[in-house]
Parts: sequence; C-alpha cells; structure tokens
Amino acid sequence: MAMADTETRDANADDDDDKAVLRDFALHDAPGHLLRRCQQLAVEAFVREVGTDGLRPRQFALLYVIAMNAGLSQAELVRLSGIDRSTVAEMLGRLVDRGLLSRTRAGDDGRANAVTLTDAGRRALMAALPGVARAQARILAPLPADRRAGFVDDLRILAGLASE
Repeated sequence: MAMADTETRDANADDDDDKAVLRDFALHDAPGHLLRRCQQLAVEAFVREVGTDGLRPRQFALLYVIAMNAGLSQAELVRLSGIDRSTVAEMLGRLVDRGLLSRTRAGDDGRANAVTLTDAGRRALMAALPGVARAQARILAPLPADRRAGFVDDLRILAGLASE
C-alpha cells in the first residue's frame, strides 16, 4: 500500500473522529456565542434608535457614568463602566477633543485626571437618552413581558453586577 493511501485513510479517520466530537457541541447552545450575537443585535438597535451621527454605546456609557459621578478619575471610570483601561483612555481623548468632556488634575493625586461633562457633553447625553430607552425596549421585545426583568437580573449576575 502506498504511503499516500495510508495518509489519506488516516486523515479521513481523523476527520470522522473530529466530526463525531463536533456533533456533541452545539454552537447555538454556547453561551459565549449567543452573548456575542446578542451584543451585535444590541449595538444595531442602539445605532438604529440613537442615529448614526449620535453617541455609540460605549460613549453613552462613559458619559452616563461621568454625569452620575462628577469628578471621577480614569481608574474609577474603568471600574464603573466596565470598559478596559486602554479603551477608556483612548475614548476619553476623543471625547475631550470633541468638546464633550473636560479633564483636570485631581486635587489629591497630581497624576490622576478628574473627568467631567461639558455642556455639549450633557446635551449629547440627554439627546441620546430617548433613543437609548427605545433601543433597550427593542432588545427585550422578543421576550415575553413577564420574563424581561428576570432576564435583566440574570445578565447582571453574569456581568458580575448582581449587587448593584
């Protein structure tokens, strides 16, 4: 028997073994895959309702957290928003450049910046809020009304925010 025939037979056996293992996995039952797909749908709903020229979901989250917690340091903003440190730093720079935020040195730590909304930032946040509320309703709409609050509670648990 030729070496190529043996290799082909071995490869076919490996393929059959792989397929058997793969049949035991269901992508549409994988929480990570489902969360990623839901995230895509949530962003689409957000952009549809807020508008293509409006804030994006993470921008809204940053502005909201800042509005609710005046004078936050960037480290506190990372903790409260759940957005990673390097992304927050980049986003803050762009939002400052757009005139939506201002940064000043925090009084107690000369290395830390306190971040506050500008008047333009407050207007952008308030302009986005009705669309954000519509997007949240759109996201939950496929669920029966009596399951929505429980679903949001479950998402809080998964996100590590159950106590908030």
